[in-house]
Amino acid sequence: MEHYDGENDYMHQEDDWDRDLLLDPAWEKQQRKTFTAWCNSHLRKAGTQIENIEEDFRDGLKLMLLLEVISGERLAKPERGKMRVHKISNVNKALNFIASKGVKLVSIGAEEIVDGNAKMTLGMIWTIILRFAIQDISVEETSAKEGLLLWCQRKTAPYKNVNIQNFHISWKDGLGFCALIHRHRPELIDYGKLRKDDPMTNLNTAFDVAEKYLDIPKMLDAEDIVGTARPDEKAIMTYVSSFYHAFSGAQKAETAANRICKVLAVNQENEQLMEDYEKLASDLLEWIRCTIPWLENRLPENTMQAMQQKLEDFRDYRRLHKPPKVQEKCQLEINFNTLQTKLRLSNRPAFMPSEGKMVSDINNAWGSLEGAEKGYEEWLLNEIRRLERLDHLAEKFRQKAAIHEAWTEGKEDLLQKLDYETASLSEIKALLKKHEAFESDLAAHQDRVEQIAAIAQELNELDYYDSPSVNARCQRICDQWDALGAMTVKRTEALQRTEKLLETIDQLYLEFAKRAAPFNNWMEGAMEDLQDTFIVHTIEEIQGLSTAHEQFKATLPEADKERQAILGIHNEIAKIVQTYHVNMAGTNPYTTINPQEINAKWDKVRQLVPQRDQALIEEHARQQNNERLRRQFATQANIIGPWIQTKMEEIGRISIEMHGTLEDQLTHLRQYEKSIVNYKPKIDQLEGDHQLIQEALIFDNKHTNYTMEHIRVGWEQLLTTIARTINEIENQILTRDAKGISQEQLNEFRASFNHFDRDHSGTLGAEEFKACLISLGFDIANDAQGENEFSRIMSVVDPNRMGIVTFQAFIDFMSRETADTDTADQVMASFKVLAGDKNYILADELRRELPPDQAEYCIVRMAPYTGPDGVPGALDYMSFSTALYGESDL
Repeated sequence: MEHYDGENDYMHQEDDWDRDLLLDPAWEKQQRKTFTAWCNSHLRKAGTQIENIEEDFRDGLKLMLLLEVISGERLAKPERGKMRVHKISNVNKALNFIASKGVKLVSIGAEEIVDGNAKMTLGMIWTIILRFAIQDISVEETSAKEGLLLWCQRKTAPYKNVNIQNFHISWKDGLGFCALIHRHRPELIDYGKLRKDDPMTNLNTAFDVAEKYLDIPKMLDAEDIVGTARPDEKAIMTYVSSFYHAFSGAQKAETAANRICKVLAVNQENEQLMEDYEKLASDLLEWIRCTIPWLENRLPENTMQAMQQKLEDFRDYRRLHKPPKVQEKCQLEINFNTLQTKLRLSNRPAFMPSEGKMVSDINNAWGSLEGAEKGYEEWLLNEIRRLERLDHLAEKFRQKAAIHEAWTEGKEDLLQKLDYETASLSEIKALLKKHEAFESDLAAHQDRVEQIAAIAQELNELDYYDSPSVNARCQRICDQWDALGAMTVKRTEALQRTEKLLETIDQLYLEFAKRAAPFNNWMEGAMEDLQDTFIVHTIEEIQGLSTAHEQFKATLPEADKERQAILGIHNEIAKIVQTYHVNMAGTNPYTTINPQEINAKWDKVRQLVPQRDQALIEEHARQQNNERLRRQFATQANIIGPWIQTKMEEIGRISIEMHGTLEDQLTHLRQYEKSIVNYKPKIDQLEGDHQLIQEALIFDNKHTNYTMEHIRVGWEQLLTTIARTINEIENQILTRDAKGISQEQLNEFRASFNHFDRDHSGTLGAEEFKACLISLGFDIANDAQGENEFSRIMSVVDPNRMGIVTFQAFIDFMSRETADTDTADQVMASFKVLAGDKNYILADELRRELPPDQAEYCIVRMAPYTGPDGVPGALDYMSFSTALYGESDL
């Protein structure tokens, strides 16, 4: 049997259970009936059964028993308590066992089974059926579902009017069930008398015969299938799987035939691989034999075109002809290795190719091919280089000449321009820099001119066929080069003369720009500051702004002097331009600032100063009002905040000190709660003050550390703490009255709990709880047994595994430990009284002493007594009593 992967088989089938979809009522009815019958077919082996599938599995006991029967394994010991936590524990043990078998339980939780959720319970049973009844079905390496369907199709293939394509409508006429029975047990059904138009008779016949002769319980009624447009697939699969397991013995002959077919198929496949290898090897070796002579041919060609054609042919060989052969060689080696692996795995002798067709022979031939190929390529490249040399020199001359001619184009017109006559100083300097760059460029091109002449000389020496045209072109280039040198010197002299004429004016422009720029920036900054919207939160901040504003006003006279000096520089420039008739091409090149702009900004600054004065006065008045609101809120908050903290501490002391009875503590706390509620008007008054602060957009208050949010949170915590403390005392009273615990015991429990609650959190950690139990007399040893016992106790008091124990959980645990409870020995002693002091009891004695339903319950579950003093019909009440308390299995 193949290994089963739960995540890749039935848990990912198309019919996975979806907890968010509602079952069709007809399908749900079919599933209830089918799954119940299937479960009972296994539970009856343990002497029990279920009636209601979602109710009878709620405590987990029968669910664990079902898993033990169908798996043949023992599960963990079940919990025998009746509480919900015991039921959840049992169901979780069952679900964990299912998960240990490789099954991923999708969205199925123990709580839903315990709550009787029908859909989740049916989904869980379907998962169990898939794992233990359908998973192992495999026909020709198919999945469980596909294998079962294929088995049905093969078994029913000879029968007319039977066409099994699925697990729903293909079974509605009942002929499929009848055909399966007749195929394996033809004496049980007269198949020739069945009619396709009578599904009720067909289905009833199949179900009755299966129940009577094949030990297959009746899982569905004929009406369930006929009366539904599409029967439930899961119910049909469960029913059909029972037929498969009933007839599984008939599969042996079919398995043997499949084995023979599989062996023959492997042998045929290996023979085909051998033939393919021989043919592919022969073809490849023949191609290598024909190709090597072509690569070894070294006869040179006389023209460049012919050699290039040879190179193109070689490239076609490398690009088109050789790659498929490389792939064939690789595939040949892969096929050879695959064939040898298959032969080895199927215990066949290794394959030995024909003489000269071994993989090593092919590799040797291929090496010879690549050696010839490498030499051929080197020869081709050397010949092409030899023929290219002369063409290369001529092409190099043409390229360099073309580049030089392109560079010199327009250079003569540029050197003869008179653009400097109307240029400004900055433009003159730019023209000088540009001309200097041209001179550097001209010098750099000297090497190219020399190279052109050298190449022309080499072509002449090699008798190049077009030497006359090369020489003429070279002479033109040299003549033009000499003319460019003379024009360059002449333009240099003209530019330097013009530069000296404009330098004087430029110095004045520069001085104006140096002084105008910072003064302009100062005015723009002043305007920005005077118009800036300020946001302050304290009186100190507004006073700082006022002081800074007064300091700014004191600088205005000095600034006016600087403004007049800057305007004087501009007047001097105008005088020089008029005196010397200088042709000014533009405005000041160092700045865009002009005298008109300076005067306009100065007037704007003078206008904004009084506006800023008024804004500062108004803001100062607003900050004074905000300070009054801060002090008003802080006065109340500094009283209420400590009051809340004090009350919190007092409540904590009340819950710990345990003065008087629980009723006295409860009365005291309720009076305390009333006094706290009466304090609410002061909180409301503070809320009003806080609203005024928010409306004034006040965001801080240095007069108090309390915010309104702190007060609100503290007040809510105070109300919650007093209510929780009162509820805790009420729960302690309920626990004391329900469990019969005395006030002294409760006080002792509280004192021990408070002693180990070091941080006064109202809870104990695991180690604190353990120390508390030891102080109360619990014997918890420091060994493995003691640790197991403490883990059991922690699972009771901390079922959610939070790592803490509340006082209520502690009280519940201590009440259970100190309360009077029945034991297995007490029940055993009671049975012995009813039995007249015998070691066994009779059914009549049980019916005489117990109510009828309880008497029958005991009779059904008690094992026969096997002691030497037993009589016919004697029942073992001792093992039954121990089983009631989980000390053995029912």
